[in-house]
Amino acid sequence: MDIFKIFEQLKKTDGKAAPGKLSFIVAGLGNPGTEYINTRHNAGFTAADKLVLSAGGSFDKLRFRANTADITIEGIRVLVMKPVTFMNNSGESVTEAMNYYKIKPEQVLIICDDIYLEPGDIRIRRKGSHGGHNGLKSIFEQTGNENFPRIKIGIGKKPEKYDLVNWVLSKFTDSEKTAMEKAYENSVDAVKLIIGGSIDKAMNKYSK
Repeated sequence: MDIFKIFEQLKKTDGKAAPGKLSFIVAGLGNPGTEYINTRHNAGFTAADKLVLSAGGSFDKLRFRANTADITIEGIRVLVMKPVTFMNNSGESVTEAMNYYKIKPEQVLIICDDIYLEPGDIRIRRKGSHGGHNGLKSIFEQTGNENFPRIKIGIGKKPEKYDLVNWVLSKFTDSEKTAMEKAYENSVDAVKLIIGGSIDKAMNKYSK
């Protein structure tokens, strides 16, 4: 089923009239632990933090091997999760939540970093391959499906002097931080548009 039609059905059958039914998952990807805070690979975590804050919620429960927040976006009850399984095993956490709520891949929005985009840029996709991202790869392998909408946040291409691991675990420079704040702001707005059934609008407005 087309992702737009799914969102329209959620709004009609759930929305504000049925807050008890959780109908959507947003999974920000990253690594747990204070040493990884604000690193490039944790862009998904940071975006998830901004999203929950904008909705007046908080990450107050550890469920499905993830820090979770239960919020409402566009009248739809949403579980926002930050897996604590570490990036390469993100699929274990996301799959647990999907199975529990009986939610399809099309109803799971993934937010992750992208080394092929400049800091501050985001790219929105309805589905597709993991593109070498280990968090996405884990989710696809665990579920056997690639039909996950996603928001990819640019963290900058790896400089020659870095190996990939050191690069994605490095922190943003002062000049990059301003661009990243804009990326997080745009990501939050894009999430709201997507959950509201306007993924095309989100793509046209924000996707690079």
